Amino acid sequence: MTGRTATAERRVLAAPEWTALEDAHLRRAHELTRAHRERRARGERHAVEDFLFDYYALRAGRLDRWHPGAGVRLTGHGPDDALLGGRAGWRWYRRTEDGAVEMDAAAFVTDRGPALRRLSAVLRATASRAPHLGCLGLHEWAMVYRQPTAERRHSLPLRLGPAGTDAVVESHPVRCSHFDAFRFFTAEARPVNRLQPTRDTQPELEQPGCLHANMDLLRAALTLGPACPGELLLDVFELARDIRVLDMRASPYDLSSLGYRPVRIETAEGRAEYVAAQRAFSVRSRPLRDRLITAIDSLGPR
Repeated sequence: MTGRTATAERRVLAAPEWTALEDAHLRRAHELTRAHRERRARGERHAVEDFLFDYYALRAGRLDRWHPGAGVRLTGHGPDDALLGGRAGWRWYRRTEDGAVEMDAAAFVTDRGPALRRLSAVLRATASRAPHLGCLGLHEWAMVYRQPTAERRHSLPLRLGPAGTDAVVESHPVRCSHFDAFRFFTAEARPVNRLQPTRDTQPELEQPGCLHANMDLLRAALTLGPACPGELLLDVFELARDIRVLDMRASPYDLSSLGYRPVRIETAEGRAEYVAAQRAFSVRSRPLRDRLITAIDSLGPR
């Protein structure tokens, strides 16, 4: 699989321009992670808002680091510019002959080629499909189906109780296409799912209406590392954060103690609300997925 050469769209950012972008990025990242950092300092956890950091093994500090993306050359205030010199020492960066600094796309592709090829295949396949809506977030219900209280991932109570939760799973079609959701289904729930996704079938089954497929655009951005422009990284983080809220509001858990109103997918009104929100996220995700594909292409041949 090949893409455009990294040099075809190279541009130059002078120090005043790129340092302003970097400062703005840092302010935005700190605001997005402020509550998480404060909770962590107090030794507290939030079942909804801290999920992304746990699930994606993401440190808040990783969001602080701004990258211009591949094909962007940064110049400094002079040959002894300490800020530029420090960046030159970052992994997958290099000095150019004229003393500027840019991402070393060739080295990155050498190190991460297989992961990039797989990521590109999944993103492109997902983007090529129409969204399938109406799964109703039943993956979260299937994760606690007939499960003892002590084994649940969250200590929150079930909104309908164990029997009521199981009844919802048993009375609605479960059609989860996302492997990383399906793998957390209880043993009793797995046969109920109309699909049996695996890691190998991910490119064939992933679709843009799936909340978790869209949330995983954050995983894609993290995989791209310095090839993902800073603005795009924070955009997909915000998307994933907002999706997680819907994911949990439509889940079987009672989130009233955290101030969240449930999306009651066991009712006709709740199902309509869920589908409308799911459709909106599929629309919001589309340009972000395209920008991630463009970031991969900017790396050149893989």
